[in-house]
Amino acid sequence: MSFERFILDNYKNIEGIIKEEYKNNTCYPKYEDIFKAFKLTPYENVKVVIIGQDPYHTKGYANGLAFSVPNNIKISPSLANIFKELKSDLNVERSNSDLSDWAKQGVFLINASLSVIENRPGSHLKYWESFTDECIKYLEKNDNVIIYILWGNFAKAKKNLITNKNHYIIESSHPSPLGAYHGFFGSKPFSKCNEILEKNNISKINW
Repeated sequence: MSFERFILDNYKNIEGIIKEEYKNNTCYPKYEDIFKAFKLTPYENVKVVIIGQDPYHTKGYANGLAFSVPNNIKISPSLANIFKELKSDLNVERSNSDLSDWAKQGVFLINASLSVIENRPGSHLKYWESFTDECIKYLEKNDNVIIYILWGNFAKAKKNLITNKNHYIIESSHPSPLGAYHGFFGSKPFSKCNEILEKNNISKINW
């Protein structure tokens, strides 16, 4: 099984719509980065899944990975809080806001919607959500240990799709400024994740 096969089988249903949206609107990320998470984290390498809702809808921010922003851009509030929790949890001081290194270690950084119209959050969710739900179901066929990190109610709503007994769920409130003080800070997702990996004799993530 592979993500290439999954995309080939499922993207054809909405490809025409998405291409038309990119033709007629300013959309993010760049079209060639829509499937960046799939390219950087091959199916058989997935250890951790972090589910976001939407790509950033402001120019220059979205780079195809959930929560990630390019290094030359001011860090987003949610990512800033993720890094605060990382510092508190593992004493890791991270300045690199491009999360490609996480992706290459097996952290699948997937948004429920893989594209968005500029300044219109949620504008493409209706096109993508069935695609990304099917992607989670596809991952459920992978019997390797996979840890889902679900931040916020939107991500938690995907729990009903996670059925494989070899998979784990870590959940808390969202790292956004609205949610971070309601259970995200102090939730220690990074150490919990690495403890599960270590328990299963799988190499830990260098967060």
